Amino acid sequence: MTRKNKFITRNYIILIIILFTIASGNCACKKKESPGLVTDTPPDTLRSYLNPVGGITDIGDPYVLKYNNNYYMYATSSSEGFYVWKSSNLVDWEKGGLALNRNNTGNNWGKGNFWAPEVKYYKGKFYMTYSAISDNDKMKIRIAKSDNPTGPFLNWSEPFLAGDQNSYIDADLFIDGDKTYLYFVKDCSENIIDGKHVSQVYVCELSPDLMTMTAYPQLILSPDQAWEGAGGDWQWNEGPFVMKHDNLYYLLYSANYYASAQYSVGVATSSSPTGTWTKYTNNPVLKQDAALRVSGPGHCMVTISPDSTEYFIVYHTHTYYDNPSGNRNMCIDRLYFDNSVLKVKGPTRTPQPLPGGIPYRIVK
Repeated sequence: MTRKNKFITRNYIILIIILFTIASGNCACKKKESPGLVTDTPPDTLRSYLNPVGGITDIGDPYVLKYNNNYYMYATSSSEGFYVWKSSNLVDWEKGGLALNRNNTGNNWGKGNFWAPEVKYYKGKFYMTYSAISDNDKMKIRIAKSDNPTGPFLNWSEPFLAGDQNSYIDADLFIDGDKTYLYFVKDCSENIIDGKHVSQVYVCELSPDLMTMTAYPQLILSPDQAWEGAGGDWQWNEGPFVMKHDNLYYLLYSANYYASAQYSVGVATSSSPTGTWTKYTNNPVLKQDAALRVSGPGHCMVTISPDSTEYFIVYHTHTYYDNPSGNRNMCIDRLYFDNSVLKVKGPTRTPQPLPGGIPYRIVK
């Protein structure tokens, strides 16, 4: 064989290897079918994402903190505390350890039901609000503190409203200039009004060190719209999240039973952090989509894209469409304002453009 023929033969072999590698890579990029999803949905790509994100299941109540060009997600995820996930693009997530561990020295509190963590960066520290079963067997809210978004978070405040026989959950810490407010839910388990179990949203201002309430909590939201199941024996307004846009305050909340396909998101607005709050007449703004096999979208929050040009709503849906339960996954969709009206481009189950500032991603 001549030197020229040897050269050609070698190049053909190299070309075959390259083509085989590309073909294998394409196979590896195909997203595995997830329970509850439409089976013919296109896969994730280098320039798009697909809900649910991150391959995360068996969680609930996701909350995302953006800090130093990274995102940190906390969720109802363990009987011992809360796991943390990290991402650079809001789409691909890597699981870390327990950001809050009840077994750490100084954290020996909470008999179970570690629910709905949220983390805010405030005065150089990270503060986590969460709820768990307290010593009197009622759900109570505490605030934990850390020097790092991944933890360890150690309890900072004492349990709020520890002396009464009500249960309190779903705390949201809202920082508005030099004031801080705590939004939370009086849970329907013990809150019985006219013979009906009702979950209601309250607010109170906190001291600058976040240790104490400076006034008695004020009721701001109760189930009263038809889609919320108003009038039923069990009613919910829960999962509050407050944001400010163009000098107007928006309170996103969830209604209906968390394990129901009808679990959905509503919005109320106010000119003040304490209200009066007015619910949208076009609620819910995010709800079940049977055609897309999306069940129970709810317990949401709002974050921004890496380049700060887009809002994204972060929420959970049921992992198994045909069997709604506490096993949930995480989704993100675009949120925008149209003449001060908050709108959501979702829920989605088709490929969506990557968040602003992310030109491409590595698809595993």
